[in-house]
Amino acid sequence: MASDPKVHLFEEVSKHNQTKDCWLIINGKVYDVTPFMDDHPGGDEVLLSATGKDATNDFEDVGHSDSAREMMDKYYIGEIDMATVPLKRSYIPPQQAHYNPDKTPEFVIKILQFLVPVLILGLAFAVRQYTKEK
Repeated sequence: MASDPKVHLFEEVSKHNQTKDCWLIINGKVYDVTPFMDDHPGGDEVLLSATGKDATNDFEDVGHSDSAREMMDKYYIGEIDMATVPLKRSYIPPQQAHYNPDKTPEFVIKILQFLVPVLILGLAFAVRQYTKEK
C-alpha cells in the first residue's frame, strides 16, 4: 500500500461501475477490481452489483478467505472520503413493461371457464337436435 494514499470522493468512485472499469469501496478503502473481473469466483455480476455504494457488508457477508483478503492489496488505489458517502442509498426500481391484465394466465383461465361450458352446451344441443330428427 502507498504511504500517502489518495483520497477519493464517492461521486468519483461511483462513476466506475462497468465491466471494463470497476471500483469498489470496502472498509473505507477504494479498490480498482477491473483486472479481477474475469477471475472472480462469483462472476463479474457480483462485483458490478456492489458498485456505487459502500460494499463492506456485501464483502463481509460472503465470508472471504484470508488469501482473498490478502489479494485485495494489489487492487488498492486509495481511501474514500467517508463524508461524501451517502448514509442510505436511494433505491431506483428497474424499468418494467406496462402490466397488461389481458395477457396473464389468469385471464386465459377465465376465458376457458366461460367457453368450455358454452361449447359443451352447444354440443349437447347439437346432439339432441341430430338424434331427434332420426
